[in-house]
Amino acid sequence: MTDIIIIGAGPAGLTAAVYALRAGKSVLVLEKGSFGGQMTFSPKIENFPGFTQISGTELADRLVEQALAQGAEIDIEEVTGIRHAPQGGGFVVVTDSGEHECRAVIVATGAKHRRLDVPGEDAYIGDGISFCAICDGAFYAGKHVAVIGGGNSALQEALLLAETAEKVTILQNLPTFTGEQKLIDAVNAASNIEAHFSVTVKEFYGDSEIRGAVVENAVTGEQSRVEADGFFEAIGLMPDNEPFADILTLERGYVRAGEDCTTGTPGIFTAGDCRTKRIRQIATAAADGAVAALAACDFLA
Repeated sequence: MTDIIIIGAGPAGLTAAVYALRAGKSVLVLEKGSFGGQMTFSPKIENFPGFTQISGTELADRLVEQALAQGAEIDIEEVTGIRHAPQGGGFVVVTDSGEHECRAVIVATGAKHRRLDVPGEDAYIGDGISFCAICDGAFYAGKHVAVIGGGNSALQEALLLAETAEKVTILQNLPTFTGEQKLIDAVNAASNIEAHFSVTVKEFYGDSEIRGAVVENAVTGEQSRVEADGFFEAIGLMPDNEPFADILTLERGYVRAGEDCTTGTPGIFTAGDCRTKRIRQIATAAADGAVAALAACDFLA
Protein backbone atom coordinates (compact mmCIF):
# COMPACT_ATOMS: atom_id res chain seq x y z
CA MET A 1 0.00 0.00 0.00
CA THR A 2 1.31 3.43 -0.94
CA ASP A 3 1.70 5.92 1.89
CA ILE A 4 0.46 8.99 0.00
CA ILE A 5 -1.27 9.36 -3.34
CA ILE A 6 -1.10 12.85 -4.83
CA ILE A 7 -3.72 13.76 -7.40
CA GLY A 8 -2.28 16.32 -9.78
CA ALA A 9 1.23 17.04 -11.07
CA GLY A 10 1.27 20.81 -10.99
CA PRO A 11 3.58 22.85 -8.75
CA ALA A 12 1.50 21.98 -5.66
CA GLY A 13 1.41 18.25 -6.30
CA LEU A 14 5.05 17.92 -7.31
CA THR A 15 6.26 19.99 -4.35
CA ALA A 16 4.14 17.82 -2.06
CA ALA A 17 5.77 14.74 -3.58
CA VAL A 18 9.27 16.04 -2.87
CA TYR A 19 8.48 16.88 0.75
CA ALA A 20 6.72 13.59 1.41
CA LEU A 21 9.52 11.56 -0.16
CA ARG A 22 12.15 13.37 1.88
CA ALA A 23 10.15 12.43 4.96
CA GLY A 24 10.54 8.78 4.01
CA LYS A 25 7.05 8.16 2.61
CA SER A 26 6.21 6.26 -0.55
CA VAL A 27 4.45 8.47 -3.07
CA LEU A 28 2.36 7.93 -6.18
CA VAL A 29 1.49 10.98 -8.28
CA LEU A 30 -1.47 10.64 -10.62
CA GLU A 31 -1.92 13.16 -13.44
CA LYS A 32 -4.57 13.01 -16.14
CA GLY A 33 -3.01 15.54 -18.50
CA SER A 34 0.28 17.36 -18.83
CA PHE A 35 2.77 17.93 -16.05
CA GLY A 36 2.97 21.46 -14.71
CA GLY A 37 -0.65 22.55 -14.92
CA GLN A 38 -1.55 26.10 -15.96
CA MET A 39 1.99 27.43 -15.68
CA THR A 40 2.93 25.60 -18.90
CA PHE A 41 0.91 28.26 -20.77
CA SER A 42 3.37 30.96 -19.65
CA PRO A 43 6.34 31.35 -22.01
CA LYS A 44 8.20 33.48 -19.46
CA ILE A 45 7.96 33.27 -15.68
CA GLU A 46 9.84 35.99 -13.84
CA ASN A 47 8.20 35.89 -10.39
CA PHE A 48 9.17 32.44 -9.14
CA PRO A 49 12.01 32.47 -6.57
CA GLY A 50 15.40 31.42 -7.86
CA PHE A 51 14.89 32.21 -11.55
CA THR A 52 15.34 35.55 -13.26
CA GLN A 53 13.39 34.06 -16.14
CA ILE A 54 12.18 30.56 -16.98
CA SER A 55 9.46 29.13 -19.17
CA GLY A 56 6.54 27.34 -17.58
CA THR A 57 7.39 24.18 -19.47
CA GLU A 58 11.00 24.19 -18.29
CA LEU A 59 9.97 24.79 -14.69
CA ALA A 60 7.51 21.90 -14.93
CA ASP A 61 10.21 19.63 -16.33
CA ARG A 62 12.55 20.52 -13.47
CA LEU A 63 9.88 19.83 -10.86
CA VAL A 64 9.14 16.43 -12.43
CA GLU A 65 12.84 15.56 -12.56
CA GLN A 66 13.25 16.54 -8.92
CA ALA A 67 10.31 14.38 -7.82
CA LEU A 68 11.53 11.41 -9.84
CA ALA A 69 15.05 11.79 -8.47
CA GLN A 70 13.63 11.58 -4.94
CA GLY A 71 11.87 8.33 -5.82
CA ALA A 72 8.36 9.35 -6.82
CA GLU A 73 6.21 7.11 -8.97
CA ILE A 74 4.28 9.13 -11.54
CA ASP A 75 1.50 7.69 -13.69
CA ILE A 76 -0.80 9.20 -16.31
CA GLU A 77 -4.27 8.27 -15.07
CA GLU A 78 -7.49 10.22 -14.62
CA VAL A 79 -8.86 9.97 -11.10
CA THR A 80 -12.62 9.40 -11.05
CA GLY A 81 -13.20 9.07 -7.33
CA ILE A 82 -11.93 8.43 -3.81
CA ARG A 83 -13.52 6.12 -1.26
CA HIS A 84 -12.63 4.80 2.15
CA ALA A 85 -10.92 1.41 2.11
CA PRO A 86 -13.36 -1.36 3.05
CA GLN A 87 -11.29 -2.41 6.07
CA GLY A 88 -10.77 1.18 7.23
CA GLY A 89 -7.52 2.97 7.84
CA GLY A 90 -6.94 4.04 4.28
CA PHE A 91 -8.39 5.03 0.94
CA VAL A 92 -9.01 3.62 -2.50
CA VAL A 93 -8.28 6.04 -5.35
CA VAL A 94 -10.24 5.03 -8.43
CA THR A 95 -8.91 5.94 -11.88
CA ASP A 96 -9.73 5.23 -15.49
CA SER A 97 -7.09 2.49 -15.36
CA GLY A 98 -7.89 0.78 -12.09
CA GLU A 99 -7.67 1.30 -8.35
CA HIS A 100 -4.85 2.25 -5.96
CA GLU A 101 -4.80 1.87 -2.18
CA CYS A 102 -3.09 4.37 0.08
CA ARG A 103 -2.98 5.63 3.64
CA ALA A 104 -3.45 9.33 2.82
CA VAL A 105 -4.41 11.48 -0.17
CA ILE A 106 -3.43 14.96 -1.30
CA VAL A 107 -5.80 16.54 -3.82
CA ALA A 108 -3.84 19.02 -5.95
CA THR A 109 -5.91 19.14 -9.12
CA GLY A 110 -5.50 22.87 -9.66
CA ALA A 111 -7.95 25.09 -11.46
CA LYS A 112 -8.07 25.97 -15.10
CA HIS A 113 -8.97 29.33 -16.57
CA ARG A 114 -12.27 29.52 -18.33
CA ARG A 115 -11.76 29.97 -22.02
CA LEU A 116 -13.82 31.53 -24.78
CA ASP A 117 -13.45 28.56 -27.16
CA VAL A 118 -13.49 30.73 -30.26
CA PRO A 119 -11.45 30.45 -33.48
CA GLY A 120 -7.86 31.59 -33.18
CA GLU A 121 -7.71 31.20 -29.41
CA ASP A 122 -5.62 28.03 -29.35
CA ALA A 123 -3.05 29.51 -31.71
CA TYR A 124 -2.19 32.46 -29.45
CA ILE A 125 -2.55 31.16 -25.88
CA GLY A 126 0.79 31.82 -24.23
CA ASP A 127 1.84 34.02 -27.13
CA GLY A 128 -0.57 36.93 -27.25
CA ILE A 129 -3.39 35.59 -25.09
CA SER A 130 -2.73 35.43 -21.34
CA PHE A 131 -4.71 34.78 -18.17
CA CYS A 132 -2.59 36.52 -15.52
CA ALA A 133 -1.56 40.18 -15.48
CA ILE A 134 0.76 39.60 -12.53
CA CYS A 135 2.55 36.90 -14.51
CA ASP A 136 2.64 38.42 -17.99
CA GLY A 137 1.69 42.09 -17.72
CA ALA A 138 5.32 43.30 -17.81
CA PHE A 139 5.68 42.01 -21.36
CA TYR A 140 3.16 44.61 -22.55
CA ALA A 141 4.64 47.71 -20.96
CA GLY A 142 4.00 50.71 -23.20
CA LYS A 143 1.65 48.71 -25.42
CA HIS A 144 -2.10 48.38 -25.98
CA VAL A 145 -3.75 45.43 -24.26
CA ALA A 146 -7.34 44.27 -23.98
CA VAL A 147 -8.99 42.59 -21.00
CA ILE A 148 -11.97 40.32 -21.64
CA GLY A 149 -14.48 40.26 -18.78
CA GLY A 150 -16.21 42.66 -16.43
CA GLY A 151 -16.13 41.14 -12.95
CA ASN A 152 -13.72 41.74 -10.08
CA SER A 153 -10.92 39.71 -11.66
CA ALA A 154 -11.15 41.56 -14.98
CA LEU A 155 -11.23 44.98 -13.34
CA GLN A 156 -8.25 44.12 -11.13
CA GLU A 157 -6.35 42.88 -14.17
CA ALA A 158 -7.16 46.07 -16.08
CA LEU A 159 -6.02 48.31 -13.24
CA LEU A 160 -2.78 46.40 -12.84
CA LEU A 161 -2.07 46.49 -16.56
CA ALA A 162 -2.88 50.19 -16.73
CA GLU A 163 0.10 50.92 -14.48
CA THR A 164 2.53 50.02 -17.29
CA ALA A 165 0.53 49.68 -20.52
CA GLU A 166 -0.09 52.65 -22.78
CA LYS A 167 -3.76 51.76 -23.17
CA VAL A 168 -6.13 49.14 -21.76
CA THR A 169 -9.42 48.22 -23.44
CA ILE A 170 -11.99 46.23 -21.48
CA LEU A 171 -14.36 44.04 -23.51
CA GLN A 172 -17.46 43.20 -21.46
CA ASN A 173 -20.30 41.07 -22.83
CA LEU A 174 -22.86 42.65 -20.46
CA PRO A 175 -24.23 46.23 -20.48
CA THR A 176 -22.42 47.05 -17.22
CA PHE A 177 -19.52 45.89 -15.08
CA THR A 178 -20.35 43.25 -12.47
CA GLY A 179 -17.44 43.92 -10.11
CA GLU A 180 -17.30 45.86 -6.87
CA GLN A 181 -18.14 49.55 -7.02
CA LYS A 182 -14.73 50.53 -5.66
CA LEU A 183 -13.04 48.77 -8.56
CA ILE A 184 -15.50 50.26 -11.05
CA ASP A 185 -14.75 53.74 -9.74
CA ALA A 186 -11.02 53.14 -10.05
CA VAL A 187 -11.39 51.90 -13.62
CA ASN A 188 -13.56 54.88 -14.57
CA ALA A 189 -11.01 57.24 -13.06
CA ALA A 190 -8.08 55.76 -15.00
CA SER A 191 -7.19 57.92 -18.00
CA ASN A 192 -5.80 55.06 -20.09
CA ILE A 193 -8.65 52.55 -19.63
CA GLU A 194 -11.66 52.43 -21.91
CA ALA A 195 -14.54 49.95 -21.90
CA HIS A 196 -16.71 48.47 -24.62
CA PHE A 197 -19.96 47.02 -23.29
CA SER A 198 -22.33 44.41 -24.73
CA VAL A 199 -19.64 42.99 -26.99
CA THR A 200 -18.72 39.34 -27.37
CA VAL A 201 -15.40 38.14 -28.74
CA LYS A 202 -16.07 35.89 -31.72
CA GLU A 203 -12.56 35.31 -33.07
CA PHE A 204 -8.88 36.19 -32.65
CA TYR A 205 -6.78 36.98 -35.69
CA GLY A 206 -3.19 37.71 -36.63
CA ASP A 207 -0.20 36.17 -38.37
CA SER A 208 2.95 35.15 -36.51
CA GLU A 209 1.70 37.49 -33.75
CA ILE A 210 -1.78 38.26 -32.54
CA ARG A 211 -3.23 41.41 -34.10
CA GLY A 212 -6.72 41.72 -32.69
CA ALA A 213 -10.15 40.25 -32.10
CA VAL A 214 -13.46 40.27 -33.94
CA VAL A 215 -16.26 41.36 -31.58
CA GLU A 216 -20.01 41.35 -32.00
CA ASN A 217 -22.35 43.92 -30.50
CA ALA A 218 -25.16 42.17 -28.61
CA VAL A 219 -27.60 45.01 -29.30
CA THR A 220 -27.04 45.68 -33.00
CA GLY A 221 -25.50 42.39 -34.07
CA GLU A 222 -22.78 44.30 -35.90
CA GLN A 223 -19.25 42.96 -35.92
CA SER A 224 -16.09 45.05 -35.66
CA ARG A 225 -12.39 44.61 -34.97
CA VAL A 226 -10.47 45.55 -31.85
CA GLU A 227 -6.74 45.71 -32.44
CA ALA A 228 -4.36 45.11 -29.51
CA ASP A 229 -0.87 43.81 -28.82
CA GLY A 230 -2.18 41.30 -26.30
CA PHE A 231 -5.37 40.00 -24.72
CA PHE A 232 -6.02 38.92 -21.14
CA GLU A 233 -8.98 36.59 -20.57
CA ALA A 234 -10.51 37.12 -17.12
CA ILE A 235 -13.79 35.26 -17.21
CA GLY A 236 -13.27 33.03 -14.20
CA LEU A 237 -11.63 29.79 -13.09
CA MET A 238 -12.89 26.23 -13.17
CA PRO A 239 -11.75 23.85 -10.40
CA ASP A 240 -11.67 20.19 -11.32
CA ASN A 241 -13.00 18.62 -8.14
CA GLU A 242 -16.29 17.02 -9.20
CA PRO A 243 -15.00 13.44 -8.63
CA PHE A 244 -14.50 14.24 -4.93
CA ALA A 245 -17.86 15.85 -4.17
CA ASP A 246 -19.06 12.80 -2.21
CA ILE A 247 -16.07 12.67 0.14
CA LEU A 248 -14.98 16.33 0.43
CA THR A 249 -16.82 19.57 1.09
CA LEU A 250 -16.76 21.79 -1.99
CA GLU A 251 -17.39 25.53 -2.01
CA ARG A 252 -18.17 26.88 -5.50
CA GLY A 253 -16.34 23.82 -6.76
CA TYR A 254 -13.20 24.40 -4.67
CA VAL A 255 -12.16 22.09 -1.84
CA ARG A 256 -12.91 23.86 1.43
CA ALA A 257 -9.63 24.17 3.32
CA GLY A 258 -7.57 26.80 5.09
CA GLU A 259 -3.87 27.54 5.17
CA ASP A 260 -3.21 24.23 6.97
CA CYS A 261 -4.44 22.43 3.82
CA THR A 262 -6.56 19.99 5.85
CA THR A 263 -10.01 19.04 4.65
CA GLY A 264 -13.04 17.92 6.60
CA THR A 265 -12.10 14.30 5.85
CA PRO A 266 -9.27 12.99 8.06
CA GLY A 267 -6.47 11.63 5.90
CA ILE A 268 -7.30 13.72 2.83
CA PHE A 269 -5.43 16.97 2.29
CA THR A 270 -5.49 19.56 -0.48
CA ALA A 271 -3.02 21.98 -2.01
CA GLY A 272 -2.84 24.66 -4.66
CA ASP A 273 -5.42 26.36 -6.82
CA CYS A 274 -8.08 23.70 -6.26
CA ARG A 275 -8.69 24.82 -2.66
CA THR A 276 -10.51 27.87 -1.33
CA LYS A 277 -7.95 30.67 -1.23
CA ARG A 278 -7.41 34.25 -2.36
CA ILE A 279 -4.02 34.20 -4.05
CA ARG A 280 -3.39 31.67 -6.80
CA GLN A 281 0.23 31.81 -7.95
CA ILE A 282 2.92 29.23 -8.64
CA ALA A 283 4.75 30.23 -5.45
CA THR A 284 1.63 29.85 -3.28
CA ALA A 285 0.83 26.50 -4.89
CA ALA A 286 4.31 25.24 -4.06
CA ALA A 287 3.91 26.50 -0.50
CA ASP A 288 0.61 24.63 -0.20
CA GLY A 289 2.31 21.48 -1.46
CA ALA A 290 4.87 21.62 1.32
CA VAL A 291 2.22 22.30 3.98
CA ALA A 292 -0.07 19.51 2.75
CA ALA A 293 2.75 16.98 2.55
CA LEU A 294 3.96 17.68 6.08
CA ALA A 295 0.39 17.56 7.37
CA ALA A 296 -0.09 14.18 5.69
CA CYS A 297 3.15 12.90 7.23
CA ASP A 298 1.99 14.03 10.66
CA PHE A 299 -1.32 12.23 10.08
CA LEU A 300 0.45 9.01 9.14
CA ALA A 301 2.68 9.27 12.20
